[in-house]
Amino acid sequence: MTSRYSEESNPFADPSVHEDAGHAVGESTLTVGRNASLTLGTDSLIVLDDGFTGREPSNCCGLIRNNAKTTKAIPFFNVLWAELLEFNIIIHYCQSVSKDVVRVACIEYLMDKSERRQATPWVARLLDRAYGQSQRNKRIKVLINPFGGQGSAQKWYTRDIEPIFAAARCRTDVERTQFRAHAVEIAQKLDTDAYDVIATCSGDGLPHEVFNGLGKKDDARRALSQIAVVQLPCGSGNAMSCNLNGTNSNSIAALCTVKGLRTPLDIVSITQGSTRTLSFLSQSVGIVAESDLGTEHLRWLGSARFTYGFLVRLLRKTIYPCDLAVKVEVETKSQIRDHYRVQTSSRMSTEERRGTPDTANSGQTSENDRLPVLKFGSIGDDLPADWNLVPYDKLGNFFAGNMAFMTPDANFFPAALPNDGCLDLFTIDGDISRTAAIQTLLAIEKGTFFDMPHVDYRKISGYRIIPKGQKDGYISIDGERIPFAPFQAEVHRGLGTVLSRSGHVYETKGFS
Repeated sequence: MTSRYSEESNPFADPSVHEDAGHAVGESTLTVGRNASLTLGTDSLIVLDDGFTGREPSNCCGLIRNNAKTTKAIPFFNVLWAELLEFNIIIHYCQSVSKDVVRVACIEYLMDKSERRQATPWVARLLDRAYGQSQRNKRIKVLINPFGGQGSAQKWYTRDIEPIFAAARCRTDVERTQFRAHAVEIAQKLDTDAYDVIATCSGDGLPHEVFNGLGKKDDARRALSQIAVVQLPCGSGNAMSCNLNGTNSNSIAALCTVKGLRTPLDIVSITQGSTRTLSFLSQSVGIVAESDLGTEHLRWLGSARFTYGFLVRLLRKTIYPCDLAVKVEVETKSQIRDHYRVQTSSRMSTEERRGTPDTANSGQTSENDRLPVLKFGSIGDDLPADWNLVPYDKLGNFFAGNMAFMTPDANFFPAALPNDGCLDLFTIDGDISRTAAIQTLLAIEKGTFFDMPHVDYRKISGYRIIPKGQKDGYISIDGERIPFAPFQAEVHRGLGTVLSRSGHVYETKGFS
């Protein structure tokens, strides 16, 4: 996917050419040995070492390149841990070895006795800079889907992820899922107070199971508020990590988990028959659902299978007739732009973003800790009085999203926000021309999809959809297939919790 970071703000770039070590003196600088110093710069740890010029590039954990610079800058975001031992200081950090891979590296210096008094508070300041508002020493329950990544998830965890967690002094408890919906069972039985994070080495299916498992607990609201759910991308669909971390690289996502900020996430209740399911990502009927679920045999193509399926069905002018009722919150595209700007500039507290009292630390279970009551009712109830059921006899695509990216290069919902209490919904007629269909597909990657005149885009807080004219078809909830039958959706503002880089927005360009 395309990162929203420029070279100047890329946390994995070497910003030493932009830093001036001479500007940071006094308490910010720690002298280590005769010819080296460590300085807390504006956004990086600046390592000045005259000895670099006499070392091989492979020395010092690969810190030095062939150009033999005497200065190296390590972004604070990349610093995993620092500690002062009896005779030396050690700093572990993530170093970029390619565009999509980081590896644990370290610098280590002997310390004179005269330097140790200054070193203790200096290390504390370094860790403060490195972590900011992010929690240190996270307690992480790791769930590995052994079938994820065509069977490579365990290998990727051991090689790419585990060393980063260990270097950051995170406490991990690893478990492999054994069968479908096993993560639901694990999350439901999990001791809420024993962990800070549930991290899934998987695609988007395991986070879906985890949210639903937490939702089955007697203290569901408390569990969903207290435990952050994250994805370490190891599947064919890694939308969650693309949105929250800006990457589908498992090693970079591991670093983002270490440094991630707790972020309330809107969760959607889906009712169908007597079943209530939680959705964190998306719901689709029509082309998108069929492009996803109807191309399972093409999983070897990765995310490209979705593009292939989407194009084929667009060109066929397939329609999926239905009756649809929606609770619209923001109706026009200009209003949606304004809404997005207001929300992204807001600095509301976590409690305000949840829209509910924070019960995570109450220590007791009450009715308020269970899943919220459905204010719009369920699919089995009468339609809410202010909803109108409208026939969509030529519907080609119904897609409701809680996040922006659905694949690394497909930002379907540029106005999506983690906790504005809304789903972003677009509908497209199935009888548009083939030229318009191809232009629509290209516009998704170009970022111009939102403004296309035949794309009806709204922000909503609930809907009911009733398929008709077909005996069978595809309905996708977070990429999981459910029966082809009427269902209803309702948004619960900030009910869930994730970790993100920003703490309040997705890693997208948004609106210019």
